[in-house]
Amino acid sequence: MVQVFKVLLKSTKSPARAHFRSNFLDTLRLTVRGGHGGNGLPRYGGVGGQGGAVYFVAKEGVTLRKLAQGLKEKRIVASSGEDSSKLAIFGRRGADQRIEVPVGVQVYDERQQLMADLNEEDATCIAAGGGTGGCTGNNFIGRPGDNRTVNLDLKLIADVGLVGFPNAGKSTLLKAISNAKPKIAAYPFTTIRPQIGTIEYSDLRSISVADLPGLIEGAHANFGMGHKFLKHIERTRLLLFMVDIFGFQLSPRHPHRDCLTNIYALNKELELYDPTLLEKPCVLLLNKMDKDGASDIFTRLKPNIKDLESRLAECPEEVRPSRVLKFKYILPISAKNSARITQVKKQLRESLDEVAAEQFVADGQQIKEKLQQRVGVIGPKIT
Repeated sequence: MVQVFKVLLKSTKSPARAHFRSNFLDTLRLTVRGGHGGNGLPRYGGVGGQGGAVYFVAKEGVTLRKLAQGLKEKRIVASSGEDSSKLAIFGRRGADQRIEVPVGVQVYDERQQLMADLNEEDATCIAAGGGTGGCTGNNFIGRPGDNRTVNLDLKLIADVGLVGFPNAGKSTLLKAISNAKPKIAAYPFTTIRPQIGTIEYSDLRSISVADLPGLIEGAHANFGMGHKFLKHIERTRLLLFMVDIFGFQLSPRHPHRDCLTNIYALNKELELYDPTLLEKPCVLLLNKMDKDGASDIFTRLKPNIKDLESRLAECPEEVRPSRVLKFKYILPISAKNSARITQVKKQLRESLDEVAAEQFVADGQQIKEKLQQRVGVIGPKIT
């Protein structure tokens, strides 16, 4: 009877939903070892071959998931150098191990020191050098190659980072403006892994937008998706905040907060994680404006949203930032309204063009100042 009861209990256990078995991997730990140097030949002064190296190359289309599947033991070893011999005084070099990784990967050593930031196509990093071949300097005995554990940390590269609390409508917006196909449902945390969509324009211009898992309070301290979310917005050029005009309540245990308070809360999470994120240009979208009562709320809160400093003292202390964001644009939208979506696409393009123009002017001024320093007081003034 007991055995039958156990079988019945086992049969009622349902497997985890496929949606929660994420295929997205943004961290990977590997052991890498360079090849051993070949031994020299003292009698003839022969030199052993250099050991092979292990190096990473950034390539588009590569994922850490595929890399992990191809390296079941998570260990990469390069070939050893060839020993010197009477037939080959100079031993041949060991074969390198070339490993392709996604663009945007940062390589850290065991002490969490940054070794390389592979944020461009074909960027290369030597993770483990090969050992020196045997010669007169080392008594003709080949040396072992580097042996270390490295962490590959992927930070997505996108033009726009979509920021907001769960169920704000970010996935609906991404689907409407781009070619992405995110999962959408009427409950929080539908997005549990980053999604990247591309906005295509009629003149062949394209903009990449990253929809990242919704923040919760405490994300800066790695609560919820925590750092798995926040690290991905570090590389974006523009932050696109999206807030429900009716406010948000994470659960019955949490207080319901209005639209303005949620903006402050998002502001504080970014500030606590990395204050430099507040320097990025940002645009605010107030979503769900198609519902009854939305216009009245927007009319009442609009002056305060434009000037966040004006109501900062009234903000609850637990979500009050010390430095407030300044939005380039504030757009009331409905993620299901095609006319509003067209406006968002146009505004994103204009905002990114403005950011590029400002960066161009700043870079030009910096170059002028450096040239002036090199020319010195004797040379003519550069204008």
